[in-house]
Amino acid sequence: MSRPHPRRRTSTPSRRQINAPSTRTSRRCVATTVRPTVGAVATEPSDSPDVLWSPPRERVDGSRLREYLDWLEQRQGRPFPDHDALWEWSVADLDGFWRSVVEFFGLRVTGGDGRVRTDDPMPHVRWFPGARTSWAEHALRLGGDDVAALVCVREGGGGAREVSRAQLRHAVAQAAAWLRRNGVRPGDRVVAYLPNTEHAVIACLAAAAVGAVWACCSPDFGAEGTTGRLAQLEPVALIAADGHHWNGKTVDRREVVARLREGLPTLRHVVHVPVAFPSEAGPAGSTPWDDVVSGEEPLVFDQVPFDHPLWVLFTSGTTGLPKGLVHSHGGILLEGTKWSGLYAGMREGERLFSYTSTGWALWNIELGALLQGAAVVLYEGSHAFPPGAVWEVAARTRADLVLLGAAVVTASASAPRPPRELHDLSRLRHVLVSGSALPPAGYRWLLEQVSPDLRVDSTSGGTDISGSFIGANEYAPVRAGRISGRLAGVDCAAWDEDGHPVVDDVGDLVVTQPMPSMPVRMWNDPGGVRYAESYFDTWLGVWRHGDWVTFHSDGSVTVHGRSDSTLNRQGVRLGSSDFYDVLDPMPEIAETLVVGVELPDDGYWLGLFVVPAPGHELDDALRATVLDALRTRLTPRHRPDELVAAPAVPHTLTGKKLEVPVKKLLRGTPLARAANPATVDDPEVLRWYERFAAERGPLRPAAAQGS
Repeated sequence: MSRPHPRRRTSTPSRRQINAPSTRTSRRCVATTVRPTVGAVATEPSDSPDVLWSPPRERVDGSRLREYLDWLEQRQGRPFPDHDALWEWSVADLDGFWRSVVEFFGLRVTGGDGRVRTDDPMPHVRWFPGARTSWAEHALRLGGDDVAALVCVREGGGGAREVSRAQLRHAVAQAAAWLRRNGVRPGDRVVAYLPNTEHAVIACLAAAAVGAVWACCSPDFGAEGTTGRLAQLEPVALIAADGHHWNGKTVDRREVVARLREGLPTLRHVVHVPVAFPSEAGPAGSTPWDDVVSGEEPLVFDQVPFDHPLWVLFTSGTTGLPKGLVHSHGGILLEGTKWSGLYAGMREGERLFSYTSTGWALWNIELGALLQGAAVVLYEGSHAFPPGAVWEVAARTRADLVLLGAAVVTASASAPRPPRELHDLSRLRHVLVSGSALPPAGYRWLLEQVSPDLRVDSTSGGTDISGSFIGANEYAPVRAGRISGRLAGVDCAAWDEDGHPVVDDVGDLVVTQPMPSMPVRMWNDPGGVRYAESYFDTWLGVWRHGDWVTFHSDGSVTVHGRSDSTLNRQGVRLGSSDFYDVLDPMPEIAETLVVGVELPDDGYWLGLFVVPAPGHELDDALRATVLDALRTRLTPRHRPDELVAAPAVPHTLTGKKLEVPVKKLLRGTPLARAANPATVDDPEVLRWYERFAAERGPLRPAAAQGS
C-alpha cells in the first residue's frame, strides 16, 4: 500500500533521520496502516505455529466481549461478527469506539464540550476536554457489600483473608477523610513504600478519592532507588511499612524508612504500617495505620478534570533518574475498563490473582478488576516459596484469572511436579502473561501442565500506557510464541526505517492514533521535551514504542525485544527474545544474556553470556548443544561469535534483563554512567561484567567457540 511518509523531526538527527525521504507532508499527516485482512486464518503463512487451543463456541457466546458486540450491533445498525470486525471499526472511528466504552459500561463522565478528544496531534491530544470524573469512584461502585473485594495471602501457606466490598469502601472513606483533615488537597502527592497488601490498595484509592497524586515503591527497593523516584514528586505524605516477607524470611525495612524520611524534605505526614513487626510501635512522629482507617466518615469522591493526574509510574531508569510517567483519572478509567471488561472479561464476584509487586505496572493494571466488581488477590512474598506457590495460591483463592510475568511461568516449569497434579485449578479459565515475551515452550507448558482449557494470553504494553497494545481476545486461537493480535482502539503497526508499514517482516512498533492512557506528561519535564524525545523523536505525531515486532499476515504478532538492544548481524535485525526462547528453557541453563557490540572497524561482536544451571558447566558439550540449537531452531546468523560463562544475569528491580547497560560496559562506558546501581537487582553482577569488559579490552569478532 502506498502512502505519504510522515514528517520527521529535524533536530539532532538520529540514524533513521539521516536517510529521511525527500517527500514531506504536513505535521498533521499520519501514515495509513497496512492491516491484515479480516478473517485471514485460511491464508495464514505455512510457518505459522500450530494452534494449541481454540475457544469453544459456548465460551465465545457467553463472553462479555460478545455481550458488548451484540449491544454494539444494535447501536451501530451493522454486524460485528468477531473481534476482527471490532478492531477495524475501532481504529476507523476512534472517537465512536471510546464513546461506546463509556456508554456500555455506564461510566460517569460529566460536563465537557461534547467532544471525545481534541484534534491536536500526539502527544498534545486531550481526551473529553472539560469533562470531570473519578477513577476511585468507579473502582468502588460495583459489587454487593458482602462480596470479596480483596483476598490477602502471604507466602508460606495458611488462610486467605478476605476484605469485603463494604470493608474496602469503609477503609477508603476513613483514609480519604484523614488525608483531607490533614490538609492534603487535589494535586498534592501521596507516596508509599508498601508491599502487596490491602494497605496499598486502600491508600491508593483514598489518594485518588481526594484528587491527590499517587506513587508507590515496593520494599524490595533500597533507600537510594526509592528516594530517586519519590523525591522528584515532592510528596506531602508518606505511607510506609516496616518490612515485608520474602522467600521465607522477614525483611526489616525500618532503617530504609528512616532514610526516606530524611531524603523527602517536603513530607508533612508519615503513616506507619505494621507488616513485618505488628507488635512493635511505629517511629516517633508517625501516625499508626489503624488511626488512619478508623472512624465513620462518609465516602466522598472529588470529581476532577478528565486529565487530572491519578498516579505516577516510573520507568526502569537504568541510567540517571527514573522517568516519571503521569497517567490520568480518565485515561486509566477508559483503558482499565476496556481491558478488564472486554479482554479479561471479568464480572462481579470473579477473582483476579496477579503475581506482582507494588513497584511494577502490573499492580496498577490489576486494579482494573475492581472496575468490574471483581476481586483482586494480593500475594505478599516470593513466587517460589515454596516452589510452585503461585499455582497453590490460585487454587486456594479460587482465582478465575491469573496475571503474571513470563519469567514466573518459566520458573514454574522447573518444579518437579506439574500444578494440575497438585491443585484444583478447575475454576481457572484465563492466564495473562506480561513483562516479556512468553517463549513457545511456556504456552505448551501452561496448557499441558496447568490446564488444557486455558486461554493463554501473552500481552505487550506496560508502564508507558499502564496497559497493552497487543494481546488475545475471546475469538482468537492460542499459537505457541505468538500474541493473538491488536487490541481495540489501538492503531498499531510495524514500520521499517523509512516509515513504511511492513507485514511478515520485523519492524518498529508504532502507534499512529492516540490512546487515552498514554501519559498526559512526564514529571518535571518543562515543555514536554523529554516526553517528546522518548516517544515522538523519530516520527512526528507517531508513538514509537521501542520494540521490534512482526505483524504476521494472519493477524498474530511476534515481539522480538527492545529495539535499543536489538542485534544487527550483516544488516539483518535479530531479536534478543528469540535467543531466550530457545535457550532459557534448556535444563542445563539457568539464564542467558545476548549482547551485540558495534566495533570501530565496522565489525560486529555478538556475545552470548550463559549462566549454567546448578550441576552443569559451560563445557564443550554444552557449547555444542547451544550452537546447534541456535542454528537449527533459528538461523545460522544467530550463531554467536563467543559464548561466555557468567555467574548471573543482571536485571532491573522489575525483572527485565539489562542488555543495554551491559552493552555500554562492553563498549567501555564506566559503570557509573552505564547504569544506576539503585535500580539493579544485584549491582555486584554488573560489576562482574565491568571487570570482564576491562579484562578483555577492545572486542573483536572471533569464530564461535565449540564449532
